[in-house]
Amino acid sequence: MRRRAWLTLGAVVLGGAGVVSYAVASPSSGDAAGQAKRPVRVYDLALRSGADGGRELPRTGTERFSMLGVSWQGASARLHGAAQVRTHSVETGEWTGWRDLEANVDPLEDPRARPGARGASEPLWVGPSDGVQVQVVRKDGTAGPGLPKDLRVSLVDPGVATAAEQKAEPAAYVAEASPTDGTSPTDSASPTDSASPTDSPWPTDSATPTDPASPTDAVSPTDSASASAPASPSASASASASASASPSATTPTAPPSTVPAPPIVSRAGWGADESLSPQPSEYNADVKAVFVHHTDGTNDYSCADSAAIVRSIYAYHTQTNGWNDIGYNFLVDKCGTVFEGRKGGVDLPVLGAHTYGWNREAAGIAVLGDYTTTGATNAALASVARVAAWKLGQYHADPATTVQLKAGATQTNYSGTGFTAGVSYTFHRVSGHRDGYNTQCPGNSLYAQLPTVRAWAAGPVQGLKVTSVSGAGLSGSTYYTKGAVTVKWSTTTPGSLISRFELLVDGKVATTASGTATSAAATLASGTHTVAVRAVHQSGRTVTTGALNFATDTTAPSFTTAPKISLRTGTVNTTAVPVTLGWKATDGQALKSVSLLSPTTATFGPTTTASSRTATSGTASTWSMKAYDFAGNTRTSSASYTPVILQETSATRSGSWTARSSTSYLGGKSYSSGSKGASLTWTFTGRSASWVVSRASSSGQAYVYVDGVKVTTVDLKASTTLYRQAIWTKTWSAAAKHTVKIVVVGTSGRPTVTTDGLVYVR
Repeated sequence: MRRRAWLTLGAVVLGGAGVVSYAVASPSSGDAAGQAKRPVRVYDLALRSGADGGRELPRTGTERFSMLGVSWQGASARLHGAAQVRTHSVETGEWTGWRDLEANVDPLEDPRARPGARGASEPLWVGPSDGVQVQVVRKDGTAGPGLPKDLRVSLVDPGVATAAEQKAEPAAYVAEASPTDGTSPTDSASPTDSASPTDSPWPTDSATPTDPASPTDAVSPTDSASASAPASPSASASASASASASPSATTPTAPPSTVPAPPIVSRAGWGADESLSPQPSEYNADVKAVFVHHTDGTNDYSCADSAAIVRSIYAYHTQTNGWNDIGYNFLVDKCGTVFEGRKGGVDLPVLGAHTYGWNREAAGIAVLGDYTTTGATNAALASVARVAAWKLGQYHADPATTVQLKAGATQTNYSGTGFTAGVSYTFHRVSGHRDGYNTQCPGNSLYAQLPTVRAWAAGPVQGLKVTSVSGAGLSGSTYYTKGAVTVKWSTTTPGSLISRFELLVDGKVATTASGTATSAAATLASGTHTVAVRAVHQSGRTVTTGALNFATDTTAPSFTTAPKISLRTGTVNTTAVPVTLGWKATDGQALKSVSLLSPTTATFGPTTTASSRTATSGTASTWSMKAYDFAGNTRTSSASYTPVILQETSATRSGSWTARSSTSYLGGKSYSSGSKGASLTWTFTGRSASWVVSRASSSGQAYVYVDGVKVTTVDLKASTTLYRQAIWTKTWSAAAKHTVKIVVVGTSGRPTVTTDGLVYVR
């Protein structure tokens, strides 16, 4: 058997400025895999007056706890001071820093509160802990007279109630050692076995837990109402009714709502011990508004602990505050799980104890956590909106509107607005706790999110926009498609509040999708169309995107000019001959692009009809191109061409020519002549030709004849020496037999012409 080491620190008084009380939990004997079922328990540890005007908490042994708060005598008494706590974590073995307890809580307004009801701070969830230190000071920083009587710290062990919790591993202990004094854990907890710094005796009743329920009294959760399987509203209401007295004649009939109910974890599902709330429920006439709260405490809790947190708040409200039941009607965790709060039926107007002066006409929804500086999650906001819309919808109330509520107390709210009992005042249907009472609740950040909650709850769907269209291409303001399209959209309103989406084609519903969907598909007939997305909120309110223009096009583009290559000027190599690739593609609707597929790849815009490329000499290459329109139709066109280099040695010569050798020449050789009238003639069959020369500052001119006709005079002069230059080109519409003749002009002072051959395309 494994045991924790004992922590034996006592109470300390801090210089008369406040009371620091310190207590450590007793050991627990077992931590085998899984946990046995056990009820929730509350342990009250008294803060008692001591020397120097301070107060001290006798050292005592208790079971571990996960929630705590400070309470005092008198439900209407106020703590005009500050209460701070720090706890010793079971999981980390470390002490936390000091944390403030929210002591400015609503006065008692529960007509069924038990005799001896107490004032108390808000409870604080700290997670599994086995040690606590408490400091309570007045506003002026002292701990003398002025603090309420009978100050206590209440430690809440949520117990183990649900099937999911029974399967979970228990938290690790701080240490794995036995008590050093050799006594049993029970003996160690005895007040006389532990010496405090003052050696004062400890009263034996300070460790007595408030434990009205034995383990067998706890409500057994059923499989259909566990925390992992939320119950439907009807099931939740049934669970509540079965655990309390039979409905009286004053129990109202649940009216239907204008919107669907959200999934709700019933009281049985979160493990409520109904013996803690023996009195029957009381009902309001209706629900005119909802007040949103936060429970304070940590935000880094695991959602797996949410049922335990709710169970602890329930125990704190009933056992520490002395209320008839948990104060809130509903609770929502950061993952968006909704928990039934006060019993009586989630679909009935149960009187809660959540917003002082306004409980008679409203329901209370609390979000687990502290939202003073951090906003609530979208999941939590969505669930708050769903509960608010559902409850208000039972009474045909629009969550986006305002309502007149009659004040049940004379008071001032957080912003300084005064209320007089019996007078009606205007409130948002979805208001914050601070709107009705002088408290920061539900925190600045969550309060700032309430307009979003109202908009989500009331509808229409917010932020609807089309994000993309697939199966179609956009050109200008029109999408072109072959027929099948998929439209994607987004919203800021969560899908849980959306009834459905409708894809409208020419104003009529073509496709319907669920509220959580983000896309829908449709097939468009031939012709032009408009397409829009309509979102239907659960309230029935609708919003529609702007219409998009579509045109259905099933005809492929065409090549009015097939791909062809023509020789161009530039430097010629045996492996790379400069050519111009030309084409022309058209489309009946909208041409998108043209791609070169081989012998290399490239993509061109719809208006481009030519591109400078290179081709390999002596090798047949297939020039394949594909045209695309915006609808996705395509057409491919291909042609094969071979550039051929004719050396100067293959020409018919006249006049005087001198052969030259250099690696700079095509094939390593060239002809040169300065004799006027000397000529070279090539004969070939092809559709394009270029004359290749060497150029220099001393180069002369030459006449070019094509098929016996003089077509131009070419000047070979250049400022720098250049080799293998295609200086003149000629292209015909079709391949045919042609002759090209070069004649030396004999230019004065620079008569020399050096030729490196002729290139043609066949």
